[in-house]
Amino acid sequence: MSAYLGLDGFRFGWVAVWIDGRGDHGFDYSPGLTRLLAMPHARAMIDMPIGLNPAGYRACDRRARELIGPAVFLGARRDLWTFTDMAEANRYYWAYEGKGRGVSAQLWNIRDKIKEVDDVMTPARQATIREAHPELIFWNLAGRVRLANKTSVQGREQRVALLRDRGFTKVERWLMLRHGTGIGRDDLIDACACALAARDSTQRVGGEEIDPRGLRMEINY
Repeated sequence: MSAYLGLDGFRFGWVAVWIDGRGDHGFDYSPGLTRLLAMPHARAMIDMPIGLNPAGYRACDRRARELIGPAVFLGARRDLWTFTDMAEANRYYWAYEGKGRGVSAQLWNIRDKIKEVDDVMTPARQATIREAHPELIFWNLAGRVRLANKTSVQGREQRVALLRDRGFTKVERWLMLRHGTGIGRDDLIDACACALAARDSTQRVGGEEIDPRGLRMEINY
């Protein structure tokens, strides 16, 4: 039976969670994406921007931010990873796009992972490998209500409960097993959310914009 794959980045690589139509589920991790994306899957969702313009904010990010707030980072652009440091990147974007149109530290810190995803993506692969955002997924699962901050005890319990109700009965055990791997608690929870979106999602924001490589800019949830 085909599996549905959810992926999220963490400090030392990527974590992948899978769930199939019968509810069987598991997780794995790797320094790179190649082996994880080679796992058989009907559809995969990844928490990383897919489809990048050289300038400006993506419409899908703007719309998602309207729905769930600053958990959505603005400013993912093609070639962000070519700058020496964040200060250089922001000087460039401020000069050509206007003050305040730079990138945040959070976005800068994932620039290499954005490039890693961009390197493996093609318009053909986007048929089965798509961008998702965990907070947008949880917002939808909760009845379009914003949850408590994911770093709080309440927020974590809310998210784990939503996952458990939809088949991830092992997630609390996994949160213990991850110790020593470098996988963050939130990274594993977010990968589970992406796997649920891979299995169940029929909704998205964006999709009208196409980047110079032919990739759709959309966020599925």
